[in-house]
Amino acid sequence: MNIYILITTGVLLGALTGIVTTFLFKRFPESWLQDYGVKETDANYRISKRMRLYPEGLIAGIIAILFYVAFAIFSKAAFIDSFKPLHVAVVILLVPALVLVMMADKLNRIIPDQFSIYIALCGILSIVSDYTEGSLWFSAEAKWYLPLLNKLLGALIGGGLLWLIGFLTLTFTGRDGMGQGDMRLLAATGLITGCYGLVILTYVSVFSALIFAVPLLIRKQIRLKKEEEMIRNAPNPRKMRRALEIKKARMHFADDPDYLAFGPFLALGCGVFAVLEPVFYSKMAATLSILGVLF
Repeated sequence: MNIYILITTGVLLGALTGIVTTFLFKRFPESWLQDYGVKETDANYRISKRMRLYPEGLIAGIIAILFYVAFAIFSKAAFIDSFKPLHVAVVILLVPALVLVMMADKLNRIIPDQFSIYIALCGILSIVSDYTEGSLWFSAEAKWYLPLLNKLLGALIGGGLLWLIGFLTLTFTGRDGMGQGDMRLLAATGLITGCYGLVILTYVSVFSALIFAVPLLIRKQIRLKKEEEMIRNAPNPRKMRRALEIKKARMHFADDPDYLAFGPFLALGCGVFAVLEPVFYSKMAATLSILGVLF
């Protein structure tokens, strides 16, 4: 198929994704976008933020366009020219869910379980596609159970790794290190990537998060310095400090300027692997073969 037609199709699909996800996000039940166990009677209850056509819808559309166009360019030979409709369907269905995860976690610091379940269903479809259309990572002579084992290990290792990080953080610092939504999301995306792709997902997630975390940390230090200056210059420093502490205590966790949601970066890592899978396979195949883990 002509590459320009595919790129145009990707742009149109991405723009449609921006519009549709904005429409859907406004209509999701309020309970989906609230933290676990939160009730309207809670003292710090906050109505969830919803996507607007601008800027959230525009950003969602741009992200989806980039995903679809990258898929059209880099996966054309492997999945489109060779006509693997289920592989293509997985990407088309997956991208809107990843965009919704990014928006939900950015706006409300929550990843609805419904989104993770949907992504897991896309993962099941990807397993079916591996068996009916062939997998890049396994030859026709490979044991029948290896493609399935690859996907299941991706889910178990991914979800288990975040659970371990959260457990250790809570044990040694007394603070939550990873949310349950992040764990469920990584388990679901593990069904898409498998254990091979989980390496890519983790790499992209961590390093893209660091790009945002460093400026956030700098901004936090600047803000804290300004607050300390305000306290020193206040007529009653003790009262000023107490007022700032009360303000922070009353702040909803989703509005905390020092908090960096990790869900969008997990979704980004999954999307990058899904649309560039043939590229990653070509780069990793030789190494995996030498290690004896390519079948």
